[in-house]
Amino acid sequence: MTDKERADYLDIIMNGNLVGVDPSQLLLHGPTKRLVNTYHWHSPYKGIVASYSPTERDVEDHFNVFRGVDQIEAFAQATIVSCATFLECRKLKGLPDVLRDKFVPAFISIGNVSFQNYLELGDTFISIGNITFYKWRQMVCDGRIYKVPKGLDLDEYFSDFTEERLLKYDISKDFIKVAELHDITGRAILIELFNKLA
Repeated sequence: MTDKERADYLDIIMNGNLVGVDPSQLLLHGPTKRLVNTYHWHSPYKGIVASYSPTERDVEDHFNVFRGVDQIEAFAQATIVSCATFLECRKLKGLPDVLRDKFVPAFISIGNVSFQNYLELGDTFISIGNITFYKWRQMVCDGRIYKVPKGLDLDEYFSDFTEERLLKYDISKDFIKVAELHDITGRAILIELFNKLA
């Protein structure tokens, strides 16, 4: 990243949101474990809408089905990991690579999760996350996962999305509800503490 690109990215962190940011620039873990393709809407202190399309690697040896446990991981990355990393960067006035040397993102707990449908190779889904708590590098989100109607332009669809619509899950009935998730909780743990726990 050039100095200008770093300055532009820092400006986004300090004054903007994640729409248009490549998840690879924000999420701290490697590409084979990254389950977010695109951020479509983001209100830094309220919530986010992000999408992912499962790959062949994601469904390997599982009948082309994207497992429920992977859906939870994808939702967590799209919500608590992405949103908390963004806010921690804003607080520290720095870019995500600074966090990589200090913190390990970790699940603290998972509340109630109910699945109403399934996802397969070839599907695209969105995670809609509502931030219910954020303090001390810990974030809690509730939300839903929806299968996206084929051919829908998600950037255009969510271009006028609002916090009010987020709270009501106000989206078209053409989206198919796949899962509802409550109290998905993560925390950025200092690396030295994480190593002591290991």
